[in-house]
Amino acid sequence: MRHFTEEQQMFRSAYRKFLEAEIAPNIEKWREQNIVDREAFKKAGDQGFLMIWPDEQYGGTGDNDFRFEQIIIEETVRQGCGEWFNSLHSRLVGPYINNFGTDAQKQRFLPSCVSGEKILAIAMTEPDAGSDLAGMRTTLIEQGDHFVLNGSKTYISNGINADYIVVAGKSDAANNPHAMTLCIVERGMEGFERGRKLNKMGLKAQDTAELFFSQVKIPKQNILGEPGQGFFYLMHGLAEERLLAAVGSIANARRAFDLTRDFAMTRKVFGKPLAEKQNTRFKLAEMDTEISILEMFVDQLVLRHNAGDLSINLAAKAKLQSTEVEWRMLDLGVQLHGGAGYMQDYPICNMFTDARANRIFAGSSEIMKLIIGRDIFSDQYRSNLN
Repeated sequence: MRHFTEEQQMFRSAYRKFLEAEIAPNIEKWREQNIVDREAFKKAGDQGFLMIWPDEQYGGTGDNDFRFEQIIIEETVRQGCGEWFNSLHSRLVGPYINNFGTDAQKQRFLPSCVSGEKILAIAMTEPDAGSDLAGMRTTLIEQGDHFVLNGSKTYISNGINADYIVVAGKSDAANNPHAMTLCIVERGMEGFERGRKLNKMGLKAQDTAELFFSQVKIPKQNILGEPGQGFFYLMHGLAEERLLAAVGSIANARRAFDLTRDFAMTRKVFGKPLAEKQNTRFKLAEMDTEISILEMFVDQLVLRHNAGDLSINLAAKAKLQSTEVEWRMLDLGVQLHGGAGYMQDYPICNMFTDARANRIFAGSSEIMKLIIGRDIFSDQYRSNLN
């Protein structure tokens, strides 16, 4: 039994209709142009489907129940609209402004993000610094009444569309590799340039870009939180980011299962449906079991997160296992589709290439194993199991 309220089920139905009318019909066009039209964010904002959680004074509902975002992610995936990447804007980047910004910053930035007039991105990754934030080379140094930002970022989702970009830079690189500061870079700031739209294996509709900063003057009104504390702010958001990834991956695994099951019931092999073959039934039985277990696990972590009790360890486990199961399900889905699975006319094909990034985003599977393995040998191991 899922854990959603009647109000949330009504929200799911309304959001599903919005996707069917405004987003799903445009996905193919956006794939071809390698970017989502900005109006998609505005249409979602107009109907209350972006950044639901901010206080009413900033344009939201004030309801921070993560289950609303879980519904948004699940329905977006099930409609084949994952490349829109709306949760990046709504639930990954937006909270940095809300959690670490001043009231003046919230008043200035949040309302236009809730409405979809402005689009958000976050820039941490560099060519030599992905999961290892200490390897970051971008600097953000205080100079009198402002800060100066220099460096570059790569693989930035929403990199072309974004109007406000939360950027991390080192503030004392020589003495403290973990001393970082977060700032908000705005479209049109002098010295800020965008590189090309990167040509990716999958997620074609979602714009990804390189960003370059040369002597960009950042007013102190655009600094998030305390200078030098950015590393800890970034760590603060990682558990939720990994829960977001887990919700999306397990929803995608379920969609792949459903598509494969339906195909196996109609595809004939030696005169009989593929679904009647013992190997097909055994393989799908294994995947259905793994997906069902993870769905229940992720549901429980959503409730724990609502209660403020989601640990880094549990989030890492959810992210690791959900993305690995998703990948196994998609690989099986392509295999059971046969030659059709290699054709872009069938949804399983694009799902396969799109999902390859999920074992890398929000910390690779190897990083998740490092986190989990480190905790196994810590003094807190037993308490982390609870």
